[in-house]
Amino acid sequence: MAYPVAQIANQLLLYSADKGGELMTNMKLQKMLYYQQGFHLAYFGTPLFEEDIEAWMYGPVVPTVYDRYKSNGRNGIEPDRGLEFSFEQKKELALFNEVCKVYGAYSAIGLMNMTHEEMPWKSTPIGEGEGHIIAKEKMQSFFKKRLKD
Repeated sequence: MAYPVAQIANQLLLYSADKGGELMTNMKLQKMLYYQQGFHLAYFGTPLFEEDIEAWMYGPVVPTVYDRYKSNGRNGIEPDRGLEFSFEQKKELALFNEVCKVYGAYSAIGLMNMTHEEMPWKSTPIGEGEGHIIAKEKMQSFFKKRLKD
């Protein structure tokens, strides 16, 4: 089952604030959404959220989430603590937490640099706006190889 991307974004913000001890920036949030989506596609064969991820100059971006938080600039984003959310399966929560633990340790720039070296972003025309979608099939194929490593 795919979840609303706003709820997944808020879960990432909560995880960072509560377990990482810092507020996540919009740039880092975008990269974390990319990694969450990629690993969910690889492990479960279904998207974590339906929204497309686009290849922008600074890496993968979910435009609706970017637009929601762009007024924060480079500042950290406060999570919405009143938003109720839970995963349908315990395995989804376990994967989500593992991706947060591994990739959340990197800075926004570190994550950007990593995405720039990966096939899904490298093989998608870069732009800002419509028409530069990173195909879910590309992400699923790429991250399936990562699961085996």
